[in-house]
Amino acid sequence: MAKAFEEQRRSPDLEALPFEDRIGLLVDREAAERDTRRLTTRLKLAALRQNACVEDVDLRTPRGIDRAVFAKLVSGDWIDRHENLLITGATGLGKSWLACALGHKACRDNRSVLYQRVPRLFEALALARGDGRYARLLKTIGRAQLLILDDWGLSVLTAAERRDLLEVLEDRHGRASTIVTSQLPVDTWHELIGDPTYADAVLDRLVHNAHRLQLAGESMRKRNAKTITLDEQPER
Repeated sequence: MAKAFEEQRRSPDLEALPFEDRIGLLVDREAAERDTRRLTTRLKLAALRQNACVEDVDLRTPRGIDRAVFAKLVSGDWIDRHENLLITGATGLGKSWLACALGHKACRDNRSVLYQRVPRLFEALALARGDGRYARLLKTIGRAQLLILDDWGLSVLTAAERRDLLEVLEDRHGRASTIVTSQLPVDTWHELIGDPTYADAVLDRLVHNAHRLQLAGESMRKRNAKTITLDEQPER
């Protein structure tokens, strides 16, 4: 507000405004600054892997993204209902980018977000178990209104990883939302977990109330590489 007041003093046009209007401008400036600071903090804590925005999502390239479904996901109502989202498809189709774009939108909508690559998450939980931070780290993960678990299913889970995953999902079930990205179809996840009892428990908390985006088509990286190559060709 002090900065806005100094700007008003330097602007002859604003001096002619009524007192109430000038006060209103100061309050609006303060509110906007606070919103910006809060968004900056949320994005820093979210630690999104990619700087992606939903407005930049390419819906023209055929990847199996239904415009109506994606519009509902962007609205974020599913997060308020504590539902999940599973994004699957081959490598290069933009699964992580879409997840980060939805995470960025959630931050803009004043929701807390946390991004984690699954292998790094298991490493962090293992370290936390060794130095006494395990319960605190689980609490931090559980508090996020939207958790993004990227690169799920790169390898069969170990016994410790199965237990960790169940603890994470149990804390969040019915209380918060989770996005999972994976190269593998959902019907193969049971085998990836590696233990039938744990697999049933994990998938019960993750899959049954989840929206799904099954991506298909040509790799976006290959398409972009082709575009760059064509652009670099000399004119004929």
